[in-house]
Amino acid sequence: MTVGTALLRARLDEAMVARGAWPERSPWLREAVAALPREEFAPDRLWRWDGRAYVPVDRRADPDGWARELYGEQDAAAVTQVTGGLPSSSLSAQGVVVDMLDSLLLEPGHRVWDIGTGQGWNAALAAWRAGPGRVVSTEVDAGLAAFARGRLAAAGLRVAVVVADATATVPDVPVDRLIATYAVERVPWSWVAAVRPGGRLVVPWGRLGHVALDVGDDHRQASGWVQGLAQFMADRTAGPVPAGGHAGYAAVRGTGAPETKRVVERDLAPLADDWDLRFALRVAVPEAAVVTGTDEDGVSAWVHDADRSWAALSAVGDGTVTMYQAGPRRIGDELMAAWAQWEGLGRPGPYDYGMTVRPDGQFVWLHDPVDGPRWPAAGAEAAGGPAR
Repeated sequence: MTVGTALLRARLDEAMVARGAWPERSPWLREAVAALPREEFAPDRLWRWDGRAYVPVDRRADPDGWARELYGEQDAAAVTQVTGGLPSSSLSAQGVVVDMLDSLLLEPGHRVWDIGTGQGWNAALAAWRAGPGRVVSTEVDAGLAAFARGRLAAAGLRVAVVVADATATVPDVPVDRLIATYAVERVPWSWVAAVRPGGRLVVPWGRLGHVALDVGDDHRQASGWVQGLAQFMADRTAGPVPAGGHAGYAAVRGTGAPETKRVVERDLAPLADDWDLRFALRVAVPEAAVVTGTDEDGVSAWVHDADRSWAALSAVGDGTVTMYQAGPRRIGDELMAAWAQWEGLGRPGPYDYGMTVRPDGQFVWLHDPVDGPRWPAAGAEAAGGPAR
Protein backbone atom coordinates (compact mmCIF):
# COMPACT_ATOMS: atom_id res chain seq x y z
CA MET A 1 0.00 0.00 0.00
CA THR A 2 1.35 3.41 -0.99
CA VAL A 3 1.11 5.96 1.81
CA GLY A 4 1.75 9.06 -0.33
CA THR A 5 3.32 12.40 0.44
CA ALA A 6 -0.03 14.17 0.96
CA LEU A 7 -1.00 11.94 3.90
CA LEU A 8 2.43 12.09 5.50
CA ARG A 9 2.53 15.86 5.01
CA ALA A 10 -0.85 16.15 6.77
CA ARG A 11 0.34 13.94 9.63
CA LEU A 12 3.43 16.10 10.10
CA ASP A 13 1.27 19.22 10.14
CA GLU A 14 -0.94 17.65 12.83
CA ALA A 15 2.09 16.61 14.87
CA MET A 16 3.34 20.20 14.82
CA VAL A 17 -0.08 21.43 15.91
CA ALA A 18 -0.12 18.94 18.79
CA ARG A 19 3.31 20.07 19.96
CA GLY A 20 2.55 23.76 19.55
CA ALA A 21 5.36 24.03 16.99
CA TRP A 22 3.50 26.39 14.65
CA PRO A 23 4.47 29.80 16.11
CA GLU A 24 1.58 32.06 17.09
CA ARG A 25 3.46 35.24 16.20
CA SER A 26 4.17 33.97 12.65
CA PRO A 27 0.94 32.38 11.37
CA TRP A 28 2.18 32.97 7.83
CA LEU A 29 4.62 30.07 8.22
CA ARG A 30 1.97 27.37 8.25
CA GLU A 31 0.39 28.92 5.16
CA ALA A 32 3.74 29.14 3.37
CA VAL A 33 4.67 25.52 4.15
CA ALA A 34 1.28 24.40 2.82
CA ALA A 35 1.67 26.50 -0.34
CA LEU A 36 5.28 25.37 -0.93
CA PRO A 37 5.40 21.74 0.19
CA ARG A 38 8.75 20.24 1.01
CA GLU A 39 8.65 17.61 -1.74
CA GLU A 40 8.67 20.31 -4.45
CA PHE A 41 12.25 21.12 -3.41
CA ALA A 42 13.52 17.59 -2.78
CA PRO A 43 15.67 15.69 -5.29
CA ASP A 44 14.51 12.29 -6.49
CA ARG A 45 17.28 10.64 -4.47
CA LEU A 46 17.51 11.02 -0.70
CA TRP A 47 19.86 9.22 1.72
CA ARG A 48 19.06 7.17 4.80
CA TRP A 49 21.42 6.02 7.56
CA ASP A 50 21.11 2.24 7.89
CA GLY A 51 23.31 1.96 10.98
CA ARG A 52 26.53 1.55 9.04
CA ALA A 53 26.40 3.92 6.09
CA TYR A 54 24.17 6.27 4.13
CA VAL A 55 22.19 4.39 1.50
CA PRO A 56 20.16 5.91 -1.35
CA VAL A 57 16.37 6.08 -1.26
CA ASP A 58 15.06 6.73 -4.77
CA ARG A 59 11.63 8.21 -5.39
CA ARG A 60 10.72 5.89 -8.26
CA ALA A 61 12.03 2.69 -6.71
CA ASP A 62 10.74 3.34 -3.19
CA PRO A 63 8.15 6.15 -3.17
CA ASP A 64 6.97 5.38 0.38
CA GLY A 65 10.50 5.29 1.76
CA TRP A 66 11.32 8.52 -0.05
CA ALA A 67 8.21 10.22 1.36
CA ARG A 68 9.01 9.05 4.89
CA GLU A 69 12.48 10.54 4.64
CA LEU A 70 10.80 13.88 3.94
CA TYR A 71 7.91 13.77 6.36
CA GLY A 72 8.72 11.17 8.98
CA GLU A 73 9.53 13.54 11.86
CA GLN A 74 9.38 17.28 12.42
CA ASP A 75 12.87 17.25 13.95
CA ALA A 76 14.57 15.13 11.29
CA ALA A 77 16.48 16.53 8.32
CA ALA A 78 16.31 14.80 4.94
CA VAL A 79 19.82 14.16 3.62
CA THR A 80 20.00 15.20 -0.04
CA GLN A 81 23.72 14.88 -0.77
CA VAL A 82 26.48 12.60 0.50
CA THR A 83 30.15 13.34 -0.15
CA GLY A 84 32.89 10.99 0.99
CA GLY A 85 30.37 8.93 2.92
CA LEU A 86 29.13 11.91 4.96
CA PRO A 87 26.11 14.22 4.49
CA SER A 88 27.06 17.45 2.70
CA SER A 89 23.60 18.94 2.11
CA SER A 90 20.11 18.39 3.46
CA LEU A 91 16.60 19.72 3.65
CA SER A 92 16.60 20.92 7.25
CA ALA A 93 13.99 19.52 9.61
CA GLN A 94 10.64 21.21 9.09
CA GLY A 95 10.37 22.13 12.76
CA VAL A 96 13.81 23.77 12.67
CA VAL A 97 13.09 25.69 9.45
CA VAL A 98 9.89 27.05 10.96
CA ASP A 99 11.57 27.94 14.25
CA MET A 100 14.40 29.81 12.53
CA LEU A 101 12.12 31.76 10.18
CA ASP A 102 9.94 32.67 13.16
CA SER A 103 13.06 33.96 14.93
CA LEU A 104 13.88 36.09 11.88
CA LEU A 105 10.78 38.29 12.45
CA LEU A 106 10.35 38.56 8.69
CA GLU A 107 7.84 41.06 7.27
CA PRO A 108 6.57 41.76 3.72
CA GLY A 109 8.94 44.04 1.86
CA HIS A 110 12.03 43.09 3.83
CA ARG A 111 15.17 42.55 1.78
CA VAL A 112 16.59 39.13 2.76
CA TRP A 113 19.97 37.44 2.36
CA ASP A 114 19.56 33.65 2.55
CA ILE A 115 22.96 31.95 3.01
CA GLY A 116 23.33 28.32 1.98
CA THR A 117 20.64 27.85 -0.69
CA GLY A 118 20.76 24.07 -0.71
CA GLN A 119 17.61 22.89 -2.48
CA GLY A 120 15.98 26.32 -2.21
CA TRP A 121 13.14 25.57 0.22
CA ASN A 122 14.24 28.05 2.90
CA ALA A 123 14.67 30.79 0.29
CA ALA A 124 11.24 29.92 -1.13
CA LEU A 125 9.51 30.31 2.23
CA ALA A 126 11.30 33.61 2.85
CA ALA A 127 10.28 34.86 -0.62
CA TRP A 128 6.66 33.84 0.00
CA ARG A 129 6.66 36.24 2.94
CA ALA A 130 9.00 39.03 1.76
CA GLY A 131 7.72 39.29 -1.81
CA PRO A 132 9.05 39.02 -5.38
CA GLY A 133 12.65 40.06 -5.89
CA ARG A 134 13.27 40.64 -2.18
CA VAL A 135 15.43 37.54 -1.51
CA VAL A 136 18.97 36.88 -2.66
CA SER A 137 20.40 33.45 -1.85
CA THR A 138 24.07 32.42 -1.85
CA GLU A 139 25.29 28.86 -2.48
CA VAL A 140 28.90 27.71 -2.80
CA ASP A 141 27.97 24.50 -4.69
CA ALA A 142 27.15 25.32 -8.32
CA GLY A 143 25.20 22.08 -8.79
CA LEU A 144 22.96 22.78 -5.81
CA ALA A 145 22.47 26.37 -6.96
CA ALA A 146 21.30 25.22 -10.39
CA PHE A 147 18.91 22.72 -8.83
CA ALA A 148 17.46 25.37 -6.51
CA ARG A 149 17.01 27.86 -9.35
CA GLY A 150 14.94 25.31 -11.24
CA ARG A 151 12.73 24.50 -8.28
CA LEU A 152 12.23 28.16 -7.34
CA ALA A 153 11.29 29.02 -10.91
CA ALA A 154 8.86 26.09 -11.07
CA ALA A 155 7.20 27.44 -7.92
CA GLY A 156 6.81 30.84 -9.58
CA LEU A 157 9.14 32.61 -7.16
CA ARG A 158 11.56 35.38 -8.12
CA VAL A 159 14.69 34.70 -6.06
CA ALA A 160 18.23 35.53 -7.10
CA VAL A 161 20.54 32.54 -6.52
CA VAL A 162 24.23 33.42 -6.62
CA VAL A 163 27.11 30.94 -6.67
CA ALA A 164 29.59 32.39 -4.18
CA ASP A 165 31.32 31.95 -0.85
CA ALA A 166 29.20 33.99 1.56
CA THR A 167 32.20 34.71 3.76
CA ALA A 168 33.84 36.59 0.88
CA THR A 169 30.86 37.94 -1.11
CA VAL A 170 28.00 40.06 0.20
CA PRO A 171 24.95 41.61 -1.51
CA ASP A 172 25.37 44.94 -3.26
CA VAL A 173 22.88 46.70 -0.98
CA PRO A 174 22.20 46.35 2.76
CA VAL A 175 19.57 43.81 3.75
CA ASP A 176 16.95 43.89 6.48
CA ARG A 177 17.27 40.24 7.38
CA LEU A 178 19.97 37.56 7.09
CA ILE A 179 19.43 33.85 7.66
CA ALA A 180 22.06 31.13 7.34
CA THR A 181 21.28 27.43 6.97
CA TYR A 182 24.68 25.99 7.95
CA ALA A 183 26.64 26.28 11.17
CA VAL A 184 29.59 28.58 11.76
CA GLU A 185 31.96 28.63 14.71
CA ARG A 186 32.22 32.40 14.47
CA VAL A 187 29.73 34.78 12.88
CA PRO A 188 31.64 36.73 10.17
CA TRP A 189 31.56 40.46 10.81
CA SER A 190 30.93 40.88 7.07
CA TRP A 191 27.50 39.32 7.65
CA VAL A 192 26.66 41.84 10.35
CA ALA A 193 27.97 44.67 8.17
CA ALA A 194 25.64 43.55 5.35
CA VAL A 195 22.56 44.05 7.56
CA ARG A 196 21.19 47.53 8.08
CA PRO A 197 21.13 49.06 11.59
CA GLY A 198 18.07 47.71 13.38
CA GLY A 199 18.04 44.59 11.20
CA ARG A 200 18.34 40.99 12.35
CA LEU A 201 20.45 37.89 11.68
CA VAL A 202 19.51 34.29 12.50
CA VAL A 203 22.56 32.05 12.37
CA PRO A 204 23.28 28.44 13.45
CA TRP A 205 26.24 28.51 15.80
CA GLY A 206 28.56 25.69 16.76
CA ARG A 207 26.32 23.03 15.15
CA LEU A 208 24.20 22.96 18.31
CA GLY A 209 21.60 25.68 17.94
CA HIS A 210 20.81 29.05 16.42
CA VAL A 211 21.02 32.62 17.69
CA ALA A 212 19.06 35.72 16.66
CA LEU A 213 21.22 38.83 16.63
CA ASP A 214 19.84 42.38 16.43
CA VAL A 215 22.13 44.90 14.77
CA GLY A 216 22.67 48.01 16.88
CA ASP A 217 21.61 51.44 15.67
CA ASP A 218 25.28 52.49 15.66
CA HIS A 219 26.18 49.42 13.54
CA ARG A 220 29.04 48.60 15.92
CA GLN A 221 27.71 45.28 17.21
CA ALA A 222 24.96 42.66 16.93
CA SER A 223 23.61 40.91 20.00
CA GLY A 224 20.83 38.51 20.93
CA TRP A 225 19.68 35.27 22.52
CA VAL A 226 19.92 31.60 21.68
CA GLN A 227 16.62 30.71 19.99
CA GLY A 228 16.62 26.96 19.44
CA LEU A 229 18.60 23.74 19.51
CA ALA A 230 19.44 21.56 16.52
CA GLN A 231 22.41 20.13 14.71
CA PHE A 232 23.39 21.74 11.40
CA MET A 233 25.70 21.07 8.49
CA ALA A 234 29.11 22.68 8.95
CA ASP A 235 30.48 25.57 6.89
CA ARG A 236 32.15 23.99 3.84
CA THR A 237 34.52 26.95 3.41
CA ALA A 238 36.00 26.45 6.90
CA GLY A 239 37.92 23.36 5.80
CA PRO A 240 37.31 19.67 6.52
CA VAL A 241 35.39 18.80 9.67
CA PRO A 242 37.46 16.64 12.06
CA ALA A 243 36.32 13.04 12.33
CA GLY A 244 33.63 12.58 14.93
CA GLY A 245 32.95 9.87 17.45
CA HIS A 246 35.61 7.43 18.58
CA ALA A 247 37.43 7.78 15.24
CA GLY A 248 38.11 11.45 15.97
CA TYR A 249 39.38 10.64 19.45
CA ALA A 250 41.59 7.82 18.17
CA ALA A 251 43.08 10.07 15.49
CA VAL A 252 44.11 12.64 18.10
CA ARG A 253 45.32 10.19 20.71
CA GLY A 254 47.30 8.00 18.36
CA THR A 255 49.51 5.52 20.20
CA GLY A 256 50.92 7.92 22.77
CA ALA A 257 50.89 7.07 26.47
CA PRO A 258 49.02 9.20 29.04
CA GLU A 259 51.02 11.97 30.65
CA THR A 260 48.83 12.36 33.75
CA LYS A 261 46.42 10.23 35.73
CA ARG A 262 44.03 11.19 38.53
CA VAL A 263 40.74 10.18 40.13
CA VAL A 264 37.68 12.35 39.47
CA GLU A 265 34.87 12.02 41.99
CA ARG A 266 32.00 12.53 39.61
CA ASP A 267 29.42 10.36 37.89
CA LEU A 268 29.60 11.08 34.16
CA ALA A 269 26.01 10.02 33.39
CA PRO A 270 24.84 13.63 32.73
CA LEU A 271 27.42 13.91 29.94
CA ALA A 272 25.40 11.36 28.00
CA ASP A 273 21.91 12.85 28.28
CA ASP A 274 21.85 16.31 29.91
CA TRP A 275 21.72 18.74 26.99
CA ASP A 276 21.79 21.77 29.27
CA LEU A 277 25.17 20.56 30.48
CA ARG A 278 26.38 19.66 27.00
CA PHE A 279 25.48 23.10 25.71
CA ALA A 280 27.23 24.82 28.64
CA LEU A 281 30.38 22.78 28.05
CA ARG A 282 30.27 23.65 24.35
CA VAL A 283 30.17 27.33 25.31
CA ALA A 284 32.95 27.16 27.91
CA VAL A 285 35.31 24.74 26.09
CA PRO A 286 34.30 25.09 22.43
CA GLU A 287 37.15 22.98 21.10
CA ALA A 288 36.26 19.93 23.22
CA ALA A 289 34.64 17.04 21.35
CA VAL A 290 33.02 14.59 23.79
CA VAL A 291 32.05 10.96 23.16
CA THR A 292 30.39 8.81 25.83
CA GLY A 293 29.86 5.09 26.30
CA THR A 294 28.17 2.96 28.96
CA ASP A 295 29.07 -0.43 30.44
CA GLU A 296 28.54 -2.21 33.76
CA ASP A 297 30.84 0.27 35.53
CA GLY A 298 28.87 3.31 34.37
CA VAL A 299 29.37 6.08 31.81
CA SER A 300 32.85 6.73 30.47
CA ALA A 301 33.94 9.60 28.23
CA TRP A 302 36.60 10.33 25.64
CA VAL A 303 37.52 13.95 24.93
CA HIS A 304 39.78 15.63 22.38
CA ASP A 305 40.42 19.06 20.87
CA ALA A 306 40.82 17.90 17.22
CA ASP A 307 44.51 18.76 17.51
CA ARG A 308 46.90 17.04 19.95
CA SER A 309 45.21 17.01 23.34
CA TRP A 310 43.02 14.23 24.67
CA ALA A 311 41.53 12.81 27.84
CA ALA A 312 40.01 9.43 28.66
CA LEU A 313 37.67 9.29 31.65
CA SER A 314 37.10 5.66 32.59
CA ALA A 315 34.26 4.75 34.97
CA VAL A 316 35.43 2.62 37.89
CA GLY A 317 32.04 1.44 39.15
CA ASP A 318 31.86 3.33 42.44
CA GLY A 319 30.66 6.68 41.09
CA THR A 320 34.17 7.89 40.30
CA VAL A 321 36.26 7.86 37.15
CA THR A 322 39.96 7.66 36.41
CA MET A 323 41.09 10.40 34.04
CA TYR A 324 44.10 9.98 31.76
CA GLN A 325 45.35 12.96 29.75
CA ALA A 326 48.06 14.01 27.31
CA GLY A 327 48.86 16.86 24.96
CA PRO A 328 49.69 20.57 25.18
CA ARG A 329 46.50 21.30 27.14
CA ARG A 330 44.67 19.38 29.84
CA ILE A 331 41.36 19.20 27.99
CA GLY A 332 39.79 16.89 30.60
CA ASP A 333 40.61 19.28 33.44
CA GLU A 334 39.15 22.14 31.42
CA LEU A 335 35.94 20.17 30.92
CA MET A 336 35.62 19.32 34.62
CA ALA A 337 36.25 22.96 35.61
CA ALA A 338 33.57 24.13 33.17
CA TRP A 339 31.14 21.55 34.58
CA ALA A 340 31.75 22.82 38.12
CA GLN A 341 31.35 26.41 36.95
CA TRP A 342 28.00 25.55 35.32
CA GLU A 343 26.76 24.03 38.58
CA GLY A 344 27.92 27.10 40.47
CA LEU A 345 25.96 29.31 38.07
CA GLY A 346 22.73 27.44 38.86
CA ARG A 347 22.72 24.93 35.96
CA PRO A 348 21.43 27.36 33.30
CA GLY A 349 19.79 26.09 30.14
CA PRO A 350 20.59 27.03 26.53
CA TYR A 351 17.96 29.76 26.40
CA ASP A 352 19.73 31.60 29.23
CA TYR A 353 22.67 32.27 26.87
CA GLY A 354 23.20 34.87 24.18
CA MET A 355 25.91 36.15 21.85
CA THR A 356 27.45 39.49 20.97
CA VAL A 357 29.42 40.04 17.77
CA ARG A 358 31.72 43.04 17.24
CA PRO A 359 34.28 43.87 14.55
CA ASP A 360 37.15 42.92 16.88
CA GLY A 361 35.69 39.75 18.37
CA GLN A 362 32.65 37.94 19.72
CA PHE A 363 31.57 36.24 22.89
CA VAL A 364 28.80 34.17 24.40
CA TRP A 365 27.20 35.51 27.57
CA LEU A 366 24.89 34.24 30.28
CA HIS A 367 21.76 36.15 31.39
CA ASP A 368 23.06 39.63 30.50
CA PRO A 369 25.35 40.84 27.67
CA VAL A 370 26.95 43.51 29.85
CA ASP A 371 27.12 42.18 33.39
CA GLY A 372 26.77 38.43 32.93
CA PRO A 373 29.58 35.86 32.69
CA ARG A 374 31.05 35.60 29.19
CA TRP A 375 33.19 33.24 27.15
CA PRO A 376 35.10 33.91 23.92
CA ALA A 377 33.78 32.33 20.77
CA ALA A 378 35.83 29.47 19.34
CA GLY A 379 39.15 30.53 17.91
CA ALA A 380 38.99 34.12 19.12
CA GLU A 381 39.47 36.28 22.16
CA ALA A 382 36.29 37.83 23.43
CA ALA A 383 35.71 41.49 22.77
CA GLY A 384 35.87 43.11 26.16
CA GLY A 385 38.13 40.52 27.78
CA PRO A 386 38.46 36.82 28.57
CA ALA A 387 35.87 34.55 30.19
CA ARG A 388 34.81 35.76 33.58
